[in-house]
Amino acid sequence: MSTPPKRKPKGGRVTAKGTQPESSRYTAPIPESQKQSPIWVPILLFSFLGVGAVVIIINYLGFVPGGEANNWYLLGGLGFILAGIITATQLH
Repeated sequence: MSTPPKRKPKGGRVTAKGTQPESSRYTAPIPESQKQSPIWVPILLFSFLGVGAVVIIINYLGFVPGGEANNWYLLGGLGFILAGIITATQLH
């Protein structure tokens, strides 16, 4: 009896070696000018967050003018923190 000839395995690489398959999803190119934020954006971001946290802490420790905790200082601190969060949306 003779054995059947061995078959070459099917499958393997579909695209040529060294190429990437194309994606069906469109990705717009990013302009060179928008790839990185200026250095002042993260500085401003962390400054707003820090000042807001310090204002809230100072308010509750009673180191504000008048000696008592005041809701206006709390709102001011939250406003600074909100400004930091808004600045964070502009960071690239």
